[in-house]
Amino acid sequence: MKISRVRWACRRGMLELDVILQPFVEGYYEQLSVKNKGIFVRLLEGEDPELFAWFMGHEQCPDPELAEMVVLVRGRPAP
Repeated sequence: MKISRVRWACRRGMLELDVILQPFVEGYYEQLSVKNKGIFVRLLEGEDPELFAWFMGHEQCPDPELAEMVVLVRGRPAP
C-alpha cells in the first residue's frame, strides 16, 4: 500500500488514535519490513473502539501479530 494511503488510513474518528498512529507512520513506517508494513496495514483495518482498547491496554488483541504491532507502535516515541 502506498504511504499516502497509509497516512489517510491513520486518520481515525478518534483523536486519541490519531495522536498514536500518525506520528508512528511519519517517523517509523518506512523503516518497517515488508511483512510488518502489511501487519500495520491490517491493524488499520480494525474498528476504532477495538484499536482504542488495545492501545490503551484495556483489552488484549487476540491476533498475535497485531498484538505485537500494537506493542511496537506504543513503544515508539513521537519523532
